[in-house]
Amino acid sequence: MSKSKADRLQKLGTETAFAVSADAAAFAAEGNVVYPFHLGDMDLRTPLNVIEATHRAMLDGKTGYNPSAGIMPLREALAENIGQDRNVQYGPLNVAVQPGGKPVISKFLEIVMNPGDGVLYPNPGFPIYESQINYLGGKPRPYAYIPTGDGFDIDRDGVESQIDAGVRAIIFNNYQNPIGAESSAEEIQWLADLAIRHDLWVLSDEAYFKILYSGQGRSIVSLPGMLERTIILYTFSKTYAMTGLRLGAAVGPESVIDSMGKLNVNVESCTNHALQYGGIEALRGDQSEAREIMNTLQLRRDTLVEELRTIDGVEVFVPNSTFYLFPDVTRVYERMGATSLEDFRSRTLRETGVSFCTREHFGSPLPGEDRKFVRFAFSGISVENIKEGLARLKAFWN
Repeated sequence: MSKSKADRLQKLGTETAFAVSADAAAFAAEGNVVYPFHLGDMDLRTPLNVIEATHRAMLDGKTGYNPSAGIMPLREALAENIGQDRNVQYGPLNVAVQPGGKPVISKFLEIVMNPGDGVLYPNPGFPIYESQINYLGGKPRPYAYIPTGDGFDIDRDGVESQIDAGVRAIIFNNYQNPIGAESSAEEIQWLADLAIRHDLWVLSDEAYFKILYSGQGRSIVSLPGMLERTIILYTFSKTYAMTGLRLGAAVGPESVIDSMGKLNVNVESCTNHALQYGGIEALRGDQSEAREIMNTLQLRRDTLVEELRTIDGVEVFVPNSTFYLFPDVTRVYERMGATSLEDFRSRTLRETGVSFCTREHFGSPLPGEDRKFVRFAFSGISVENIKEGLARLKAFWN
């Protein structure tokens, strides 16, 4: 007889985009061409200077254990870089290096949230937020974004209605996955005022802070009263095309970062030693390849928007950030006679080879949602294949 597993595992979710990847891979294995718009991975090379710095560190023997919160030169570089970009003052003791950005989510919750505490988080949003809140015994409090025609705004009434004495924290993802939303300065100020008024911890997920096609990035930590209550999730994955290398950091008040370091000891001992030297080079070295990554992404974004807008019934705005589009496909959905978004996604894949995620891969739809949205990622597909895939999509959807 097999032993039973811990009950809490029933509360653990997953990153549902990977299920779409498995479906697309199975379809490709049957000999079909797949146009991969489903997963926010990148087909662009990590900048060569970063690779070379990591390689040198390995040759120099940087392959053993290192401090659980990261090597001091990287912590110093992160403190300087993140502080300058956000006009705040950080030191190395405000930084705990992590094996990617994702561990910051669970460790933040473990530090600030007791079982039974409420945590506000965006829906649609990165599905690991809800997964970890549930797994660690919190009470998920999802808040929505409202389509405006030229983007999405936070549903402020929905946020306010859920705040009570049991709410401990809010997760805020400006430059938002999956919808590509960029909060205005006024919206960020509203959220900061709310956090201060209700004495909330804030996890500011800034994975896409540098994936910005114009203007300067804005962080909630820059506003008065937010430095002492905000933990930034930082990752090298997007800006430097390092998704599989797994290097990131938590940045925030020393008391929280000290606890992060203790969790690091218990969970992974330390982050890859040599790779941290690559991280220093990414921050302080030549940025030309990083700029080229952005140029490539912008060309892909513009191509994809242009092609989608030729399809009758597709409404899409041009996001200034991230590498996702979140078009409204309600009229196409109705014209197709789809019975569900999963039916819509699956039939489209099998008829065209175009693979994408739907709104339902980023949290359960909230009451009152009546529009149908899907997500196209353009970080892992060439301009040529965007055009080819969209030609097939247009022929099917029209």
